[in-house]
Amino acid sequence: MGGRISRAREDMHITSSQLARRLGVKSNTVRDWENDRAEPRANRVVMLAGVLGVSPTWLLTGFGDAPAATNVTMQLSGLIDQLSSLRDTHAKMGRTIKILELEAERLSGALGPQ
Repeated sequence: MGGRISRAREDMHITSSQLARRLGVKSNTVRDWENDRAEPRANRVVMLAGVLGVSPTWLLTGFGDAPAATNVTMQLSGLIDQLSSLRDTHAKMGRTIKILELEAERLSGALGPQ
């Protein structure tokens, strides 16, 4: 189980200390789980699976979908959506700047020489 915990944690790009904080346990506890020196109790397995985005079954047995493909696909999809949104915002901001520049020029011309 330790290897699956560390694999899922690494796929989430978090440290063992960060995982420990999220679970409310000591960093040494997570390291012990990952090194198969101890196993989490049932309630912690469910919490651990939730935090790591995997099923408790996969965490306990290794059966089912491994986290990497699912997490990377979801992360990539989210990143692409964010980039698309940012691109749209950038284009809108460029158009707004151009409109404001034209309006400033128009107003400047209406005032005449100063």
